[in-house]
Amino acid sequence: MFFNGVRTSLVAISFSFMCSGLNFTAAHAEEYSFKVTNSTNTTITKILVSENKRKWGYFDIGRGIKPGATTKLVWDQSTNSENCTQWVKAVFADDSEAEPTKFDFCESGLEIEF
Repeated sequence: MFFNGVRTSLVAISFSFMCSGLNFTAAHAEEYSFKVTNSTNTTITKILVSENKRKWGYFDIGRGIKPGATTKLVWDQSTNSENCTQWVKAVFADDSEAEPTKFDFCESGLEIEF
């Protein structure tokens, strides 16, 4: 009987640690987010990012960011080993592109406006 009580306690403790780990992971991913505001008259269709302005990655923004809208974007965890400072540019529905601008994505509460 004593063994079952100990086993139950260990399972409960393990479950608590597992839940704590899940909360930590969610909080960690959350700190690498930022907001984008489209202050133009054209829908943003892509947000491109690059460490070196030669190779560009992108964020999935679905159907785009409409004029006047603000959206929150979150970095994929696979980018955690990259530099905080990245070049960013927007591509618009008319295929024009914003000039690349450098931002520090480790900055808390980062907001980008195009």
